[in-house]
Amino acid sequence: MPKKRKSRGRGKGGKGRNELVHCSACGSLIPRDKAKKVTKWVSFVDPVLAKELRAQGAYIPREKVTKYYCISCAVYRGIVKVRSKEERRLAAPLRD
Repeated sequence: MPKKRKSRGRGKGGKGRNELVHCSACGSLIPRDKAKKVTKWVSFVDPVLAKELRAQGAYIPREKVTKYYCISCAVYRGIVKVRSKEERRLAAPLRD
């Protein structure tokens, strides 16, 4: 069978087996190197209130939230796009 991608859709190189993670959308188990990782900073304070507090010089805590998506959920949510053969060869950053 022809190979569609040089990396076979993964980023493991010659490491062998990778640990599995759960997809944040559908819950399926996928290898960590194949999953699409999306990291986002989240504040638990209302944005309007946070702006007022920041104006007074207060510190607003934030938390880093990391989510892993399987390929089908990442395509469905627009995190990655379906690309043509020529575009697949180009490395592009993920959407935020």
